[in-house]
Amino acid sequence: MKLKQADLDYFARGEWQNPQFWRRFGGQPDFTGKRVLDVGCGHGSMAIYVARAGAASVVGLDLNCRLIEFANANLIQNHGDVADRVTFLCQDLKDYPEDETFDFILSKDSFEHILDLPGMLAEMKKRLKRGGRIYAGFGPLYNSPLGDHGYSQSRIPWRHLMLGEEGVLARTRARWPQLEIHSLGDLGLNGLALADYERIFAQSGLTILSLQTNRSDKLLSRLLSLPARIPFLREYFTFNLYVVLERP
Repeated sequence: MKLKQADLDYFARGEWQNPQFWRRFGGQPDFTGKRVLDVGCGHGSMAIYVARAGAASVVGLDLNCRLIEFANANLIQNHGDVADRVTFLCQDLKDYPEDETFDFILSKDSFEHILDLPGMLAEMKKRLKRGGRIYAGFGPLYNSPLGDHGYSQSRIPWRHLMLGEEGVLARTRARWPQLEIHSLGDLGLNGLALADYERIFAQSGLTILSLQTNRSDKLLSRLLSLPARIPFLREYFTFNLYVVLERP
């Protein structure tokens, strides 16, 4: 399989972002000898990163089969040093064997796209060892300044909230008339608010070890964090969330 340069560039960007991802948690766990599951693995950079950090085995799952095809080909062609410890599958987590359990489950930039997040957490819990942990970091949250991921085609902060869901959908249909779009879910956005995430995590049956918001070193991010300290503005100025959950 000939790898497309656009995919290689996206993979390289992921490689650059992976250390940043772990810094936002305050550091990465010790993966030495551990079994790790990467949910929403995309092009596969995090799975390969974790394998190189010493994981005994890493499984990457994604529903986009084209990305999994790239991930497998790239693994063999360019990352043979960890090819015996990394597996990429185009598969829904609910269809993955429940008797396969992991020390860590990772999710990078995917929780804002998962439509049934409570169901996903339940499936993750089934596949976590006792004391196993989930590390999930994601953003932008939907109610944050650019929370529609650009679908409103506007750089004006909170423009998607002013337009409302139907306005965002109308703009998207105008740009891609060939697509059938009836809801935010069709765009791959769950539209959850910060309070929704906090409630879902609290009701998951998992222990919240850490929940941090607005994790970034950029100046603009630090400026947004100031009004986020005000309770009635918190929802609209919280742009990302990094959570660590543990199975009791």
